[in-house]
Parts: sequence; C-alpha cells; structure tokens
Amino acid sequence: MTTAPRTHARVASGHARDALGRELTALFDEHASFVWRVLERLGVASSESEDALQEVFVIVAQKLPEYEERGAMRAWLFTIARQVASRARRSLVRRERRERVEVGCELGDDPHRALERSEAARFVQGFLAELDERQSAVFYLAEIEGLTAPEIATCLGVGLNTVYGRLRLARERFERALRQKGGR
Repeated sequence: MTTAPRTHARVASGHARDALGRELTALFDEHASFVWRVLERLGVASSESEDALQEVFVIVAQKLPEYEERGAMRAWLFTIARQVASRARRSLVRRERRERVEVGCELGDDPHRALERSEAARFVQGFLAELDERQSAVFYLAEIEGLTAPEIATCLGVGLNTVYGRLRLARERFERALRQKGGR
C-alpha cells in the first residue's frame, strides 16, 4: 500500500503545476507588454527584447511559488526585468565589441508620423539620460508606465516621500526642458 500515497502525491503535485501554469499564463497575458516596455526602456536592444521577456517570465515561473506580495506584482516584475536588462545590456556591449555591427532603424508606414514619434522618443530618452538614475527611474515608472507612488516605492526599495520628492524634481526639470525646446 505504499504506492497509493505516492500516486496521491504525484496527482497533487500535478494539480499544483497546472494551477501554477494557469497563474503564470494569466500573469504573462496581463503584464507582458509592461515588461516589454520596461526592458526596452532599460536599454535592451529590440533584437533581444523577446529573449529578455522570456527570461523574465522563466524567472517568474521559478520564483512564483514563493511570491507572497500579490499586490505589488508590477513592482516585482520591474525588479526582475531590471536584472535581466542589465545582463542583456552587458551581453550586447560585449557582442558589439566583437562584431562591430551597425544597427539601422526602421520607419513605419507613415514616415512623417514615425519621424515625430522618433523625435519625441529621443527627446524623452535624452531628458531621462540627463537625470540621475534615481530620478530617471521614478519619472519613467510614474509618467511612462503609470505606476503609482506606492508601487514605485516598492519597486525601487525607497520610502514613499522619497518617491514624491524625486518625482517632483524630475517633473520640474521636464517642464524646463520642454520650455527650452519650445524656445528654440
């Protein structure tokens, strides 16, 4: 009769895996576009984004059974994506040094609209590059990704008042940058 408990354990384990698979699928469906944008914002090359996205969710699958703070899911995903993006950027830099490949850019169906979007994106990227990393991360998460201040605080591991202070300063600088751009 020792096989009955083993069979029961295997069936229970199979149900747990099925539930985990369903939860992971739901997480992917709900948050994949957010993670994709974060990866690209953090410097993952377009050609590497798909692999980086997959890596994030492989890590999520491994760590999901231990994850307990369900309310801070986007913060948790951001943290994992930041680590994956860091590795991807280092890997890309090494590969580019070896290969010395130039990357071209693509235009969409409407070249005028694509140019406007590209210029706006360059402006925002340039602005974010001018900020220190702490203000840049807070501004990006609030203004681009729409995270709340408590979510950002959890994401970055800082106090809520720190988030509000950094965001206020970053917004003031952004307003100045916009005025300067308009005055040219």
